[in-house]
Amino acid sequence: MRRFLLTGIALCFSALAAGAATLEAVTELGTVRIGYIGGQAPFASSEPGANPVGYAVDLCDKVADEIEHYVPELKREYVELKLADGFDAVKNGKVDLLCGAITVNLERREIVDFSQPIFLTGATALLRKDSPSYLQPLFLDEPAVRVVNQRIASKRVIGVRANTTTDATLRQALALEESKMKIADFETHEEGLAALEDYKIDAYFADRALLISLAMRARDPSSLEVGDRLFSHEPYAIAVRRNDAEFRLVVDRALTGFYQSDDFLPLLTTYFGSEAPMLHTQVIMEHVP
Repeated sequence: MRRFLLTGIALCFSALAAGAATLEAVTELGTVRIGYIGGQAPFASSEPGANPVGYAVDLCDKVADEIEHYVPELKREYVELKLADGFDAVKNGKVDLLCGAITVNLERREIVDFSQPIFLTGATALLRKDSPSYLQPLFLDEPAVRVVNQRIASKRVIGVRANTTTDATLRQALALEESKMKIADFETHEEGLAALEDYKIDAYFADRALLISLAMRARDPSSLEVGDRLFSHEPYAIAVRRNDAEFRLVVDRALTGFYQSDDFLPLLTTYFGSEAPMLHTQVIMEHVP
């Protein structure tokens, strides 16, 4: 029994030592590997041959600036990942930071750790202005009287990006209400937008911040509206390896320093326009001082 106990303790300490090596690994390599989830504008997106851009990417770059205090002449390597693979990439040391529209929840915290919050949002739906009338009171606080396209039969289908927290939220909500609505899964938000515009689905469900940006990229943005009723609480953060308090402190120190600077509000304005002041207040209220 004593031997098994000692073996268990040794394995525990071994795991802790392996998890606490992020800054050492970055120092040895001279490079910080920034993972990002593509197709999540305005948080993270990229074009072929170019570095990624977006609000979350910019914050990861601020963290890299902080790491440069420990590792002079630090290089930055950007690694595009799918959401389904991103957390294992952090856990296995393929990337040091994972940025994007990444919601913190307990299931994910079994695999990775998270920085302090970088954004707060919630799930709702993107509608056409002639979407079926049954959807309007579900997602709009003050539904307007509007013409519904009578020539197009309601599909009673709501689209969502597969394997996301909003996917789980939507399925749970429909199961509880024993709804007759169906769910259509999409690999990308752009595919969901196209299906909504082409009348293949009645609404598209995602985090509100993502939907605002998605609607702006529609063929006719004026024909769409974003719901204002939220069905979940979605705090976003940067994912880092577990059991590495030293590195997480570096990340949180960088974020706090930037939040308290005069440059934070302009960055929010760049990506979120008129909603920036409200978002600024939300993040500041949740940040680690």
